Amino acid sequence: MDERFDCIIVGGGIAGLSAAMILARANRKFLLIERGEFCGAKNVSGGVLWGADLQRLVPEYWEQEAGYERVVGHRRLTFMDEQSAFSLDFKSDHFNQPPFAGVTVLRARFDEWLASRVQEAIDQSTAADESLLATNVLVDSLLMEDGRVTGIRAGEEEFFSDVVILAEGVNNLLTRQAGLQPAYVPADHVAVGVKEVIGLDQKVLEDRFQLRDGLGLTNEFVGYATRGVEGGGFLYTNRESLSVGLVLGMKDLGEKKLKPYDILNDFKAHPAIADMLAGGEVLEYSAHVVSTGDLAGVPDKLYGDGVLVAGEAAHLLLNAGRAIQGMDYAMRSGILAAEAVVESTDSKDFSRGALARYQERLEESYVIKDMRAFQGAVHLLHDPVMGRTLPSVICDFGRSYFTVESKPTRKTADMLKQSVRTHSSMWEMMKLALRAARNL
Repeated sequence: MDERFDCIIVGGGIAGLSAAMILARANRKFLLIERGEFCGAKNVSGGVLWGADLQRLVPEYWEQEAGYERVVGHRRLTFMDEQSAFSLDFKSDHFNQPPFAGVTVLRARFDEWLASRVQEAIDQSTAADESLLATNVLVDSLLMEDGRVTGIRAGEEEFFSDVVILAEGVNNLLTRQAGLQPAYVPADHVAVGVKEVIGLDQKVLEDRFQLRDGLGLTNEFVGYATRGVEGGGFLYTNRESLSVGLVLGMKDLGEKKLKPYDILNDFKAHPAIADMLAGGEVLEYSAHVVSTGDLAGVPDKLYGDGVLVAGEAAHLLLNAGRAIQGMDYAMRSGILAAEAVVESTDSKDFSRGALARYQERLEESYVIKDMRAFQGAVHLLHDPVMGRTLPSVICDFGRSYFTVESKPTRKTADMLKQSVRTHSSMWEMMKLALRAARNL
């Protein structure tokens, strides 16, 4: 094999594989390098892939033995205090229409499946003998010449290309080597995600969560779940397991001197969660650094001479209260990066000026538009009032509203006023409502 490629992709996660699919279909010669034994081997399991870009990569993916777990058909947002849980719950048959709005995935299974679809595309391309998905290879450094990225070094081997797409994940050492992000990333721009995959008999799981026809539930948690640390909790249903975990602000976690696994154990012991997990067996525990979704963490430039940055390496993530979006951002950014590479190979121009089209299109896409539009919501969700005071008010009100006693019942408005006064003030709640109205 000629060791010079049109493009080298570093990382076999969703961003890298999405880029590879576009390059294979465009008959470009590329090398994708993944450090795990297979694509997905190093990725933390569990989460939701939102949006319709998967349909774009693998048309009618639901008609085959796909790598996803369940179609999201039931959504729930739960506010918690130490004793109680108050949920907003939405379930509708309209979710069960392809292309689906979201599917739960276990990354080891999903990424391996997507890699198999990419291999099919490679086999059908005119560059089938010159393109490769290489696993179990660690990239040590970038090759650079006069400030331009010209390839990568892995052990004693050197591989050269016109463009390198960095899809290496949030621990983006090569992105920093390329000078696209400072060596030091502030702690308030990253969080730690801790997660367990808990096995349950499929019938028990479907009966417990009232699931049918392959549909699944997503449940996000605000309040006691994190014991006062910035962040939130989640629970997603898979085919025969649950993904349950927390995302905790790294800076706040350090200042409060709490351990993620202790907080996760408390979360699992909460009455509302313990009932969901009863009888389950822990199959996997994992921890992973993730971006907080703060735009300040996104590198100013996601391109340079001969290099592009996509997915989590670019800190593309958003949690504005509606959903935790990261995998769909990785998929779209990988697609856009590959499309920019295809155009550059057509024009033979791999300068930063030509590759800047990638960032321009990313800015025009829902990814950056949403991140800009909902930055206020990101900061609001990290406010202690949102994480502690509001859940306490809501749960206190819920206890009053749903308690029937053998004495005169207060009006609902009086119950609400009392709950606000117990935990906060009307002024503080009005300010929160105004901030929510402006930012959500």
